[in-house]
Amino acid sequence: MKRVLHSVRAATLLTVASFFVLQLGIPSTLFARQTVPAGQTVPAQQDDQQPPKVEAADVKLGDRLTDEQAAAFAHLALKGLNQEFPNKPSNVLESEESAKRPRELYPAFYGCFDWHSSVHGHWLLVRLLKEYPNHPLAQESRAALAEHLTKDNLQHEADHFAADANKSFERMYGWAWLLRLSSELKTWDDEDAKTWTANLQPLEDVIVGRIKDYLPKLQWPIRVGVHQDTGFALGQILDYAKTVRDHELAMLVTSKAAEFYLNDKAYPAAYEPSGEDFFSSGLNEADTMRRIMPADAFGVWLEEFLPGMREGDVANLLEPVSVSDVTDGKIVHLAGLNMNRAWTMRGIASALPEDDPRRKILEQSAADHAAAGLEYVFSGHYEGEHWLATFAVYVLTDVAVE
Repeated sequence: MKRVLHSVRAATLLTVASFFVLQLGIPSTLFARQTVPAGQTVPAQQDDQQPPKVEAADVKLGDRLTDEQAAAFAHLALKGLNQEFPNKPSNVLESEESAKRPRELYPAFYGCFDWHSSVHGHWLLVRLLKEYPNHPLAQESRAALAEHLTKDNLQHEADHFAADANKSFERMYGWAWLLRLSSELKTWDDEDAKTWTANLQPLEDVIVGRIKDYLPKLQWPIRVGVHQDTGFALGQILDYAKTVRDHELAMLVTSKAAEFYLNDKAYPAAYEPSGEDFFSSGLNEADTMRRIMPADAFGVWLEEFLPGMREGDVANLLEPVSVSDVTDGKIVHLAGLNMNRAWTMRGIASALPEDDPRRKILEQSAADHAAAGLEYVFSGHYEGEHWLATFAVYVLTDVAVE
């Protein structure tokens, strides 16, 4: 087995160019109704009209969203993009002059509580416009994107990232979402998208440069259930590299993934989740490995990494989690964990043969996790609503699933 895995490592590094075709997902769907843990209430909406939402029972996994359902997700993102406060900036303050409000620091991505949530909120709007161009909030979504993704705004952001004091700003979670946004725009045949793509290029170039500088220095993977998890970022960056045919970046990511993960065995699934996770580090890792390995070799690797999967014996990794308090910004992370598990399980399953028993187990658990996570998307509380719609749209539109 050891010899097989070493052969796989060599084959993977030599044949990475063959993976340079972006695999676009087939839209699928589930949707969420609003639920709140016992003892909590959702404050009444201040708007004259209730925001759009749909009952989960109205759709099935594998269905396309209706235009109205797509608009409900877009509505959450649109609410946040221009909401500057509350905000959690994470930039380094070099001097008194650098203590500025978010809109001044990041004129494109200042809303949605933090920079990365704003970036992936923009991605959500682009994704839904591509998949559902006639949904009821399509024009409002275009207007918001046009307002934010201007040449001047994005050049300002590029200059911010280029400053030496900010070389670790949003590393690598925010970087990964920025490149996901770029990939979405580059693969959209739309005149507005071409303009926004060009405007985004300076920031994109800075971030790609940061990645190429950072990854060779990273000696060990960061294995956590939150932003810094290396497995999530590597998968996103590799998808971007395939889209833009950046062979150097693709080889760098592939070699790092093989270095970090190829010899991993018997992942301790019982140690997941932690109380504030929105990622499964183990499933992120497997979802990245299926991107760089031939299908047969990946099946062998997965057998050693999660040896009980054929029998469904992987501790509680297949069991959805509940959220005890949707008003707690950390505890509500667990709603995102459900959806992250769902999309990684679908990705992993897609790399397995149709008759592999692990595929059925993963697909069923993915459906269960998606349904559980979506229950919290429309909670009425900004702690979750500023970001959970992105995770929902990611899993419902089968992003990056082969």
